[in-house]
Amino acid sequence: MTDVLCPLVTPFDAEGDVDLAALDAVVDGVLEAGLDGLVPCGTTGEFASMTRAENRAVIERVVARAPDDTTVVAGAGATAVADTLDALAFADDAGADAGLVVLPYFHTANAPAGATRFLRRVADDSPLPLYLYNIPACTGAEIPVDVVADLAAHDAVVGLKDSGGDFGYFTDVLAAVPDEFAVYQGVDGQLVPAGLMDASGGINALSNAVPEVFAAVRDALAAGNDERARDLHRECLTPLFAHCAEHGFAPATKAALAARGRLPNAAVRPPLVELDADARADVAAAVDAALERVA
Repeated sequence: MTDVLCPLVTPFDAEGDVDLAALDAVVDGVLEAGLDGLVPCGTTGEFASMTRAENRAVIERVVARAPDDTTVVAGAGATAVADTLDALAFADDAGADAGLVVLPYFHTANAPAGATRFLRRVADDSPLPLYLYNIPACTGAEIPVDVVADLAAHDAVVGLKDSGGDFGYFTDVLAAVPDEFAVYQGVDGQLVPAGLMDASGGINALSNAVPEVFAAVRDALAAGNDERARDLHRECLTPLFAHCAEHGFAPATKAALAARGRLPNAAVRPPLVELDADARADVAAAVDAALERVA
């Protein structure tokens, strides 16, 4: 495993507006820990609960904050080809390095032919390299393995983020694509198993809150220290991931960031719901334990 990219949360202030200053603090914490890239306006970034103007403001801010050697992959999820291309054009103008695209999340009856048609239309006209984003819980359908393999031959399509949670699908994709095609694990609880299968890396929500843990996992795998990677997985990632599985990635991750003092609040937009006091205390304890383990 070579890289860990952070799918950034989008902070909101007391009035519910996007808090760009708080976003700067999150970005700085991720970069100080040595992670490899930033992914604004993805699922953990609550892009679907934000206006187009808000998504653009976030992408602009992240690109401006990131050093030149930090990869920025901008979320460009939309239900229409034209809207997806518009989002990619803006991300390109803002200076992003690549875009992240999903299947349409309203027309959920995506047969392989429909998935290929949509994604190829986007790829044909994209101004940026593209990462496909497999997240069937949100789109209603997975991107079939043979569609990923077919699109891997397209000059614009350079990789896949898999947040489906089906590890068999993940390994099937690894076997079906060329070595130079990047395959990232999007489920935090499967990061180490994916790394042991020679995945390209991870794009994981909790790296917002405990980037030190993800850097340590990456470095352990790169050094061939599989035992340390497995220990970090069991002792740090598994307890925190349980809160994501129960409460959702954005709410749990924001609670973890607030527990560290890296967000002024843990506000999320509807339809997401913030954690109650007991859950926040449990998340804070898990964060403390994880940080102590990597100190």
